[in-house]
Amino acid sequence: MSLFDKLRPIAERLDAFAVDHVPFDTVIDRILSPTEVVINGHRTLMCGSNNYFGLSFHPDVIAAAQAAVAQQGAGTTGSRAANGTYAAHRQLERAFARAYGMPHAMVFSTGYQANLGLISGLCQAGDTVMVDLESHASIYDGARLSGAQIFAFRHNGPADLARKLSRVEDPSNCLVVVEGLYSISGDVGALRDIAAACREAGAFLMVDEAHSFGVYGEQGLGCVEEQGVLDTVDFVVGTFSKALAGIGGFAVSRHDALRLLHFASRPYVFTASGSPANIAGVEKALEILLADRTLKDRLWANVRQVRAGLTRLGFTIGRTESPIVPIEIGTADRAVAAWAALLDAGVYANIVLPPACRPDACLLRTSYSAAHTPEQIDEALAVFERVGRELQIIDAAA
Repeated sequence: MSLFDKLRPIAERLDAFAVDHVPFDTVIDRILSPTEVVINGHRTLMCGSNNYFGLSFHPDVIAAAQAAVAQQGAGTTGSRAANGTYAAHRQLERAFARAYGMPHAMVFSTGYQANLGLISGLCQAGDTVMVDLESHASIYDGARLSGAQIFAFRHNGPADLARKLSRVEDPSNCLVVVEGLYSISGDVGALRDIAAACREAGAFLMVDEAHSFGVYGEQGLGCVEEQGVLDTVDFVVGTFSKALAGIGGFAVSRHDALRLLHFASRPYVFTASGSPANIAGVEKALEILLADRTLKDRLWANVRQVRAGLTRLGFTIGRTESPIVPIEIGTADRAVAAWAALLDAGVYANIVLPPACRPDACLLRTSYSAAHTPEQIDEALAVFERVGRELQIIDAAA
């Protein structure tokens, strides 16, 4: 088999979609606002973005980024270990450490790299990594890169985790990795019981708050704050590309070992650092998010409006109330048809197909922002209703 033969099934699958727009490869021509874009010349409501607070267009974030690029240039041209650690990187790390009340924080060039770098830097051959079955690809990849033994436990299954931990010979060499908010199902992690299982066994716990930072907790620190386990979690990881409208990731910890990853984490040591404009924009977004909790109130009001509307229309949606609202569709063909019809009607959503789900359990993954207006949500619901009835996803008489 040649290098390219393994890619042939992908080409065949793309050909089989038989729609004008190919899922996972749709081009956004222009961004009008956090909630509206132009695709193929048509105004489109964005209901598939992780821009949970709309801060990508906040004037203070834009001004901070513009000032940084003017004063410090477009890029760092080096890794943090070489010439790429700027005062702004350290300043942002201190801001995250203060926010969490932790002594140590570390920023990475991408959110993916944060998981990759932390897990592979902490673990090696002879160690054990246990991950929730529905964990993000970056978590699995970080575990594989580490060379540690990997076990998956049942999604949100603390009892299954406890059973597997009881078989680990030395739990002090075991890292358990879960998420605060799972990006496909919209499920919230069962952190209280998972943290208890880790404490009882003596294992370390890492929580990825990529989708939950800013959204949960009184101060917006994520599900670890919301569920009262921040003091018992060993490492918290997050990303800039959701609530903070940038690119990058962070990790915080009370353990002194975190600062040693500046020297031991290969994905960190050998990757160029975040650009000055990006770092400055993220720092300003963090400041805004921690100070203005009305953003959180608007987000949750929008989430509840969407969930109530979709339920009233007869759609089957995810059980957990979160900014991620998955809509159950069925087969891949049916899901692709619904996705394409929504896009043609002016609503952008994400699509979830196998192997990310069972062949008969494909989803439309929708997500919402504090920047959506009630009128935009009503407009989106009207499109969902029209497409749902035309494709018989909901009852025509609903």
